[in-house]
Amino acid sequence: MLPVDPVKENYVRKVKNCVFSIAFPTPFKSRVRLVAVSKEVLEDILDLDLSVSETDDFIQLVSGEKILFGSVPLAHRYGGHQFGIWADQLGDGRAHLIGIYMNRKGEKWELQLKGSGKTPYSRHGDGRAVLRSSVREFLGSEAVHHLGIPTSRAASLVVSDDEVWRDQFYDGNVVKERAAVVLRVAKSWFRIGSLEILAHYGELDLLRPCTGCSAYSRSSMYSVAFSRCSRTLLDFIIQEHFPSVDVGEPNRYVDFFSVVVSETAQLIALWTSVGFAHGVCNTDNFSLLSITIDYGPFGFMEAYNPDFVPNTSDDERRYKIGNQANIGMFNLNKLSQALNPLLDPRQKQLAALILEGYPDLYYTRFRELFKAKLGLLGERKGDEDLIAFLLHLMEKTAADFTMTFRQLSEITQSQLQELNIPQQFWALQTISKHELFPAWVSQYLLRLKSNMNDSDSERRKRMMTVNPRYVLKNWMAESAVRKAERNDFSEVRLLQQVLQHPFQKHSTAEKAGYASPTPSWAKNLRVSCSS
Repeated sequence: MLPVDPVKENYVRKVKNCVFSIAFPTPFKSRVRLVAVSKEVLEDILDLDLSVSETDDFIQLVSGEKILFGSVPLAHRYGGHQFGIWADQLGDGRAHLIGIYMNRKGEKWELQLKGSGKTPYSRHGDGRAVLRSSVREFLGSEAVHHLGIPTSRAASLVVSDDEVWRDQFYDGNVVKERAAVVLRVAKSWFRIGSLEILAHYGELDLLRPCTGCSAYSRSSMYSVAFSRCSRTLLDFIIQEHFPSVDVGEPNRYVDFFSVVVSETAQLIALWTSVGFAHGVCNTDNFSLLSITIDYGPFGFMEAYNPDFVPNTSDDERRYKIGNQANIGMFNLNKLSQALNPLLDPRQKQLAALILEGYPDLYYTRFRELFKAKLGLLGERKGDEDLIAFLLHLMEKTAADFTMTFRQLSEITQSQLQELNIPQQFWALQTISKHELFPAWVSQYLLRLKSNMNDSDSERRKRMMTVNPRYVLKNWMAESAVRKAERNDFSEVRLLQQVLQHPFQKHSTAEKAGYASPTPSWAKNLRVSCSS
């Protein structure tokens, strides 16, 4: 339905006038083993029984050795702004779209292998991903999903004995690592950069519909007029993924932009509410469907710090957690610029007004989420100040972000009122050392009294459904990676189980220290940039 690169050979080059290039995965040369699999993704999304994962056919498919009959693997062409600068052509340099599956619920899911070999967009890379980053991708995407945040999913993780060279921290220390592949699924992999590259090169015929295409249909069978010509990218995306936008409406691109702006604000507010920092919020990593994609040097904030940066190569701290909302607006502005050639003057004004409303959308959702984290009901003057006051105290005391909110969910009001913080509430003990903590507690308890028809037990129960006890902290991921590199995948699987139920207390997770202070060995962990 979308234009494909006429050049069939798989070599690195500048690609023009298409959306995809045909590219086949490169099979591993050595033994391949299955490290982990998501039962939920297999059964609920792909309609497969978990036992399938034990077959050779499955291993061959998810490692890129075998392609299903009728499948034409594709690599997507896109560009993007990286760290604020136009980077020109980027694209799927180590990923292959191997098919789109419609499950029994009528949902379409795009299946993509990551780390499966070179494509025309590999630039200077080898098309591979290493075990270290692949473990993080598998666990990270599943953790984010179970926190209730829109994201791509990970179906499987395989590792080979093939060796690749990586400079993990870009410091000149090159080492051998093992190559791995993640099978990940999403409703769509289109991102802001998908449209930017077409606008940048003036390929507007790939952005807007052909003049002969006047008939549109949301039925499973497309109209005759529509199917007779090349479907263009933007109309295809709207048709497939934005049911609230009427593809026959002259203002459909403005309506599409409005939805993306709103849902991007929602996504980043959700990230902030659980202390998640994406790490590389370039426009090529920002989904048009406002889902979390492209897990690189991401991180969950431990000690509360608005300047938290999980990416060691981000020297200017552009993508620090406290700046993600601003970066969202920057990226949406680049999307607006990509749409501009398709808009008339009045529509451009409408798009500008929509973008101006982004900060209000973000802060409204931010306030809602943090009020829920504190168990506040209704609207009261001073709620924003109460939230800001707590975050200020957390920053000054370097209190653990996740566990401060979780322990506020578990402690009783009487314990708080007496400033009697039991030892198990170690994060609250940290913040209680600040001289203004009693003042905050007084304001908080007074505000809780205004909750209509509420009890302390109901408050705690409600708060524990929105404040996770477990998130994928860097030291946890690093511990699992270190064992995996020694062919011990037990902690990968343990973390997978725990992160599937982040709001529930697990005895095995408690024994592993997942709700305890960061261990001393992990205090100064560096998150790898290369993958």
